[in-house]
Formats: sequence, structure tokens, C-alpha cells
Amino acid sequence: MSTAAASGSIGRASAVLASGTVVSRILGFVNLAVLTTTIGLNNPGANAFAVANQLPNSIFLLVAGGLLNAVLVPQIVKAGLHDDGGQRFVNKLVTLGGSVFLVVTLLAVLAAPVLVGLYTIGARGEDALSEQGVALATAFAYWCLPQVFFWALFSLVSEVLNARGVFGPWAWAPVVNNVVAISTTLAFGTLFGFDPAHQDPASWSGPEVAFFAGGITLGVVLQTVTLLLFWRRTGLGFRPDFRWKGVGLGATGRAAGWMFGMIVVNQLAGLVETNVALTAGGGDEASTAALRVAWAIFVLPHSLITVSLAAPYFTRMSGHARDGDLPGLARDLSSALRTVVLLTVGAGAAIAAAALPFSAVFANRIQDVPSTAWVLGGYLLGLASYSAIFLVHRGFYALGDTRTPFLIQCVQAVIFTAGALAALLLPTAWTTAGVSTAISVAGAVQAVLAALVLRRRFGGHGGRRVLTRFGIYALATVPAAAAGLGTTWLLGGFPPVAGEPVGFALSGKLPAILSTGVVGLVALAVYLGVLALARVPELRELGGAIARLLPARLRPARRGDR
Repeated sequence: MSTAAASGSIGRASAVLASGTVVSRILGFVNLAVLTTTIGLNNPGANAFAVANQLPNSIFLLVAGGLLNAVLVPQIVKAGLHDDGGQRFVNKLVTLGGSVFLVVTLLAVLAAPVLVGLYTIGARGEDALSEQGVALATAFAYWCLPQVFFWALFSLVSEVLNARGVFGPWAWAPVVNNVVAISTTLAFGTLFGFDPAHQDPASWSGPEVAFFAGGITLGVVLQTVTLLLFWRRTGLGFRPDFRWKGVGLGATGRAAGWMFGMIVVNQLAGLVETNVALTAGGGDEASTAALRVAWAIFVLPHSLITVSLAAPYFTRMSGHARDGDLPGLARDLSSALRTVVLLTVGAGAAIAAAALPFSAVFANRIQDVPSTAWVLGGYLLGLASYSAIFLVHRGFYALGDTRTPFLIQCVQAVIFTAGALAALLLPTAWTTAGVSTAISVAGAVQAVLAALVLRRRFGGHGGRRVLTRFGIYALATVPAAAAGLGTTWLLGGFPPVAGEPVGFALSGKLPAILSTGVVGLVALAVYLGVLALARVPELRELGGAIARLLPARLRPARRGDR
């Protein structure tokens, strides 16, 4: 396949993924806004739900996340060379995975009080979540933890689809989840009341817990069912096969061993993150619910840009590794890094400039806006490095190396834990922002270290070009952020001083949404304008890739065609 054809194939796959992600993320923000409108943001009831609803993802990541996201695509690509096209491998893989996921889910539900206890050590005492809050989190957990099985099955089927070149359903299925979650939350608010009706953990009844958390879990179930409807597009059938020997699952398990260790380290760091944040959860200070909101905003450009590009690139990089084409793998990784960081740096500058009105979309009280915005700002410092490490890790995974990412993850975890514990020394109003900043600092160190190690693996080529581009992107954010902050000020997006009226951008959810859009567009336009003046080649390449996705009649004419 020619370079242009390959780029076009990746571009089309990325466009399908991005379009689904855009719709899903928009609905995700609607869901988050409805959620905070219904149960609030910085209060014990909302923090209890935030703790319980993060448990399924934590357990899923601990048990299978690394295996599914890092190991399976290369293994399925290799299995495609088998005489049956990989059918036996996939049958055994899905059967084994489904069996393990079911057992783990049952154990997790039974252990709900223990799991909640681990994540609420920092909440003990009169000034934090209280015993009633911990009890409410446990009640929520019984209804949320069945999600483990469906999240794991969704991810397993997604990786099979992606490895077989079927990318769209994985991006679009979460739309179903969000629609169900929005409907559940609105129905709950209509029946049982909106914020501040549920701030006190003691105000939640058994039926309310079951209706609310059960409806959220139903969304995850239907998301997985929707994805399964597209299985036939892989060209494979499925027949349960409990004979798990003979097609290479042993090699898959060995490759997954280091990944499991990495996820364990990551989850231990997550325990520190949640417990430190909960020490600030007694009053109006940002705590676990604010972390959830800020993370949802932070991860938007990563999901839209990085994940959409990484999935098709990873499949092709795995093919290069299988064929022994190390230069081809390096070229793809370099191209993905330069494009992804260009876009995520610009998106990060735009979101940072609009942090105050963006946070106001999810806040019911003006005092919740600046605290959430500072948490978001801490995360955004590490947006580019977060996306870069995601791609660099896939370079290691394509090569079948999961040990090196594990060792580097250990370094990251040590740095983050030290930073998070240092955040305990800050005033409680700044503790959670200190946690998000510690995540960014540790992630930046991790990204640099991983890139240096992988560069040596590739023979030391391409690093200078990537580093130069990153420097140009960073410099372009300075005027972009300045223009965005100026626009925020003009729209009244800064919290008022005592006695002053609330500005337009913070006067309600609709003004906050409009102001976020305006500020973001101004900052992004300035950023892209600076890059255009600097004649950054990746910007022209990106423009060309977008043009190729347009219908022929809408494409700009080339100079030779005029």
C-alpha cells in the first residue's frame, strides 16, 4: 500500500472514530451537567456516588485493562496469519475472557464494603465523608459493580473489532450508554428532586439508590449489547471454546503479566489520589466529584484526538512489528506523535483559557466554579504528555514489550505519590488541585523517560524533529492563551469580587456554554494562526488529510488544477 493510500485509510478510520467520539462526548457532557444539576457537585452525597461509580473502572483496569488495551491487538493481528484466519484464537480468547470477567465481577460485588473502605480511608472523620457517606457509597457500589463484566466484555469485543479493521461501532456504542444515563438521571430528579435535595447522604432511600445507580449500570449493559450486534463485521463467527491450549494464549498471558503489574501500580496510585482528595471533601472545597468533572473535561481532547488516531495507527504499527519493519513502525509513531501533540496542545490552551466558564456549566453555585477550574488547570498541564505516553506505550506494545512500560510506570507512580502526599500540606481549598498537578508532573517525567528509551530502540532517529515541533507548539500557546483569557474577561468569566455583579459567562448554564465556545474558538484560532505563520509542515499535512476526507466537489482546488 502506498504512503498516501495508507494515510488515507488511517484518516478515514480516524474520522469515523472521531465523529462517534464527538457525539458521545457531547452527550457525556450533557450527562455530566444533568448529573451535577440533580445531585450537585461539592457535597457528601455527590462524593459518595463518585467513589462508587469509579470502582467498576478501577476493578476492570486492574483485572483486564492492560491486557485488552495493549496486548490483544498485536496478538489478534498475528493470529490472522493462522490457517483459519484467527477464528480458533478468538473463540478461545473471548470464552476465557468472559469466564474470568464473570467470576471477578461476582467477587467484586461480594467485596463491595471492602473496596469502598479502601477508597475512603481519607474520608474518615467528622470533616470528611462521614460514616453515613461511606454507607451510601457502599449501597451505590452494590449496583455499580456489575458494570465490571460489561465494561470488560465491551473492551474485549472492541479490541477484536479494531484488530479486524472495524473501528466505528466502538466509537458509537457509548452514545447508547449516555442516552440511558441522561434519561435515568432526569427521571430520578423528576421523581425524587433535584439539587440540593440529595446532598445529605442520609436523605437517600433504598429505592432511590436502586433507581439511580441501577439506571447508570443499565446504560453500560446496553452499550455492550449494541457493540455485540456488529460482531459479524469482523468476518468471524463465535463458538464458546473452553479448550484454552494450542493457539498461542500462553504467549498472550506472558505478555500481559507485566501489563497487569503496571495496572496494579497505577491503581495503587489511584487509591492515593482518591483518598487525598477526600480529605478536602467536608465543605465547599473541590473533592472527588470535582475530580470527576475536571477529568471528564480534560480527557475530551485525548479521547477525540489521541484515541481516534491511535486505534488505526496501532493496528498498522502491529503489522509493521509482525513483519519486522522497524523503520515503518518508527515513521508511523513519529507521524502520530507530531499530529496528536499539535492538536492536543492547542486544545489544552483553549480549554485552559475557558476553564472558568467551562466549569460553570457543571456547577450549581458560583463558589464551586474557581475550585473546579483550578483542578482542571492542574490536569491540563499534562494533557500533551498524557497523549504522548499513550502513543509511545503503543510503540512498545507493538514490539511485544510490556516490561519497559511497567518499569517506567513505577517511576511515575513514585513521583505522583510523593506529589499527592505533599498536597496534604496545602490548605484544603488547594488539596485537590495539588493532586491533579502532581498527576501532570509525574506524567511529563514518564513521557520523557519512555520516549528516550524507545528512541534508543529505534536507533536514535527522529527524536530531534519531534522535540523541535513540540517546542514550536508550546510557544504558540502563549498568545493563544492570552487571547482566550482576554476574551474570558470581556465576557465576564472571572468570579466577581465582593459586591460586584456576576458576569455574563457565569450567570447561567447557557451563557457558560456559549462563552466556553467563544473563548475556545478564539484561543484555538490564534494558536493555529501562529503555527500557520511559522509554516509548520504538520499543519499543512493535517489540512490535506482533512481535505481528502471531504467530497470531491468540496475539496479546495490545487494550484495545478486552476
